[in-house]
Amino acid sequence: MKRQLSIENLLQIFNEWIKLPSLKALHEPCFKGKEWEYVKQCIDTGWVSSAGQFVDRFEQELSDYTGSKYAIATSNGTAALHISFLLAGIQPKDEVLVPTLTFVGTCNAIHYCSATPHFVDSDQMTFGVDAQKLVTYLKEITQIKQGVCYNRLTHRPIRALCVMHTFGHPADLDLLCEIADQYHLVIIEDAAEALGTYYKGKHVGYHGLMGILSFNGNKIVTTGGGGAILTNHYDIAKKAKHLTTTAKLPHQWRFYHDQAGYNYRLPNINAALGCAQLEQIEYFLKAKRALAFQYQQLFANIEGVNFVTEPIYAKSNYWLNTFLLDAQYSHLHTDLLKDLNQKNISVRPAWDLMHSLPMYQQAPKMDLSTAENLADRLINIPSSVVLGEKYVTYNSI
Repeated sequence: MKRQLSIENLLQIFNEWIKLPSLKALHEPCFKGKEWEYVKQCIDTGWVSSAGQFVDRFEQELSDYTGSKYAIATSNGTAALHISFLLAGIQPKDEVLVPTLTFVGTCNAIHYCSATPHFVDSDQMTFGVDAQKLVTYLKEITQIKQGVCYNRLTHRPIRALCVMHTFGHPADLDLLCEIADQYHLVIIEDAAEALGTYYKGKHVGYHGLMGILSFNGNKIVTTGGGGAILTNHYDIAKKAKHLTTTAKLPHQWRFYHDQAGYNYRLPNINAALGCAQLEQIEYFLKAKRALAFQYQQLFANIEGVNFVTEPIYAKSNYWLNTFLLDAQYSHLHTDLLKDLNQKNISVRPAWDLMHSLPMYQQAPKMDLSTAENLADRLINIPSSVVLGEKYVTYNSI
């Protein structure tokens, strides 16, 4: 028999079974490798800025790990998205299809291009873009003129579809790529949370024209702050590397810049940290999947709670473990968040939906009822690598 959904029973999961340490962060970094050794090399040699061996090494190792032909390191994930949208041809007043259930940096990067986010709904199971609902919507509100998709209502071009892999779980890329082809849209993958996640055996982030990763302090691999652009296209990679610097042309002594660059390059000292972290990625993923397995077993015994697992077509990194309240328990959502945080257990809801934020309230949108429903029922729970380490040797999913 399942146990009642209560703060006491949830506390037992976190404190007695998972045995949270005194620091009950949502996702804290794990430093067990050569982080200090590599960072010290930067300090000792003086190579701490945007040039140095660790930047090149980190980019190559990211490329090797993900299978993408090219990886361009940036100062953060939002910077990587900004450059990606520019290289996708996003122009002022264009629209970019983007889920309302996403991190604000995704929409801010669209705004940096003087373009407009066009909000789409989420899939109930993956939290990514609902492909079936999207194709029905696009049939109703778009027309194709001279190879460009236009919004019939705003008369503006819809240039791209930004695919979010929410909490590390991949969206259904095959269906979304088909839709993008049909409507002449560029696919940009926001894989900020998805390093180590695979869709049908292929790492996410470069199924479309390009995609991005994030290495913020709360990600599986961290550089303190950082990001990367992934692409299989040489011309895109070359332009991305140029724009993420100050767009300086190579010369022995002259400082000549042929266009406005953005100075988004990842510093060498941050890349050094990333190299040490990436050496441990398989261990990190094993620990996180083992933790997810434990949560899955424990929450199966709690009434009204469903632990979110990877789609059948995917292998997820389980970046942020998540449970959904059954609809009849959604009224407990705020109380559970409040009570668990008061008990020093860091849990959080989804981000406030993007279409509800003041700067994006006037943006075009489809029916967003699924995302709104998910936001009222979703709770992210502690997911740090350290919590799964004790389970690595005998449990995984």
